[in-house]
Amino acid sequence: MKNGRLLLAPALLWLGAFLIIPLLLVAIVSVMQRDSLGSIVPEFSASNYIRFFEPLYLRIFAESIGLSLLTTVLCLLLGYPVAYFIAQAPPSRQKLYLLLMMIPLWINFMIRAYAWILLLRAQGIVNTVLQALDLIDQPLNMLYTPGTVLLGMVYTQLPFMVLPIYVSLEQVDRRLLEAAADLGASPMRTFRHVTLPLTKAGVAAGCILVFVFSMGLFIVPDILGGSKTAMFSNIIQNQFLSARNWPFGAALSVLLIAFCMVLISLYYRLTGGQSKGGGLM
Repeated sequence: MKNGRLLLAPALLWLGAFLIIPLLLVAIVSVMQRDSLGSIVPEFSASNYIRFFEPLYLRIFAESIGLSLLTTVLCLLLGYPVAYFIAQAPPSRQKLYLLLMMIPLWINFMIRAYAWILLLRAQGIVNTVLQALDLIDQPLNMLYTPGTVLLGMVYTQLPFMVLPIYVSLEQVDRRLLEAAADLGASPMRTFRHVTLPLTKAGVAAGCILVFVFSMGLFIVPDILGGSKTAMFSNIIQNQFLSARNWPFGAALSVLLIAFCMVLISLYYRLTGGQSKGGGLM
């Protein structure tokens, strides 16, 4: 037991120094005030949290939840078939497919976001091809719209849905599928009553990962949405970098963290706290 604690000590010290202590500092700053120059004043107040309930911030928060939910649903609808296809492939090809799924994660996030601008702008590749094929007369306005933001978010979050579901599918006992087939169950019935229930932990983990990441994503809405689409994370970014209202930005950050922690606790209730079948990575 003593040796186990010693082995755990470096990780605990790392988390304490670079995670827990910064979060505590953010929580402390969230109940302070700022002066006219943007400096933090040690005057404790709950006004920053009360300000969150203004209609503007509640509307943006609700819109962010809606967009994140839509991103999660689309990632699930696209990601489950991809994960199922990879899990059913021969072992030698599974490695290749997983590598192809991971390659976008090796590329800088900003570069991937700006790549969509090159594709979707008025003189971009998509409009150029469509005009060359005489499918359109004028370039389509595809940038700086909620649809473009949704497209970029689904693109960036899809691997985080595929990988947990793939792990769940890999852990399904193939003998159960063979038994269902021997008992006369059709492939669709086998999927609904055997495969899908056994992979619900992976589905839940993927949904939580995608939703939480989407709620905290500010680069894609900022680059692909311009000033027309603002996520809750963009408001937090602006408070720290532009408005120089660190206490209010810290309060919004604390509220967002608390909201995500509630979702994670619901995930553990749904899966019974089990890590089997694609636990939260």
